[in-house]
Amino acid sequence: MSDAPSLVYTHKPAMRLLRRIVDTVLATSLLVVTAPVLFVAMLAIVLEDGRPVLFHQRRVGRFERLFTMHKLRTLRVDQCVDRATPTTSRDPRITSVGRILRKTSIDELPQLVNVIRGEMSIVGPRPDMPVMMERYANWQRMRHLVSPGITCIWQTTHRSDVPLQRPEASALDLDYIKRASPALDTMLLARTVLAVVSSKGAY
Repeated sequence: MSDAPSLVYTHKPAMRLLRRIVDTVLATSLLVVTAPVLFVAMLAIVLEDGRPVLFHQRRVGRFERLFTMHKLRTLRVDQCVDRATPTTSRDPRITSVGRILRKTSIDELPQLVNVIRGEMSIVGPRPDMPVMMERYANWQRMRHLVSPGITCIWQTTHRSDVPLQRPEASALDLDYIKRASPALDTMLLARTVLAVVSSKGAY
C-alpha cells in the first residue's frame, strides 16, 4: 500500500463516556458469566504444564502508552517470553490445552480485566507489541488514537490471512476509527460471536 488512507478523527467526550460505561458493564458481566470456564481452563493448564496460568505481555495502548495485556497461557512455560506470538496451530511452542484455548478464543478472556481497568475496550484495534510498532509507517500509528480492543474489523475478517502489522490491517483499523459508532460495535460483536462459535480464523 503506497498511499496512506485518509482519516478524519473527531474527539467526542460524550461518545467516549458512553463507550467506557458500556465497556465496564459488559466486561464485568462477561467475567462473572465465564468464571466457571476460566476456572476449568486454568485447572487444565496447571495439570498439563504447571504454573503460571496467565501470560503477560507489554502492548501499545491509546496514544502509544504501554500497558500489560493478560491472556491465559497457551505456550510452554519455557517459551513464555516477550516476542512474536505463534501464527500457526502447528507451532511447537503451543501446549495441547493451549491449542484448544486458542481455537475457542478462551485464552482472550483475561483481557476483560484490561477493559475494566480502562486499558482496552471491547471493540477497537488489536494492541500490537512495541517492537512491531517500530516497523510502522507514520500513518499506521494513527491506529493508536483510540483504545485498543479485544475484537475489531481485522479480528473478524482477516485474522488468519493478514498479519496485524501489515498496512492492510492498519487501513481496516483507520476505517473503524473513522466510522466508529454503537451500531458498528454491535455488528462487530455479533460477528465475533459467530467467529468464536465457528472457530473461523482461530489457531
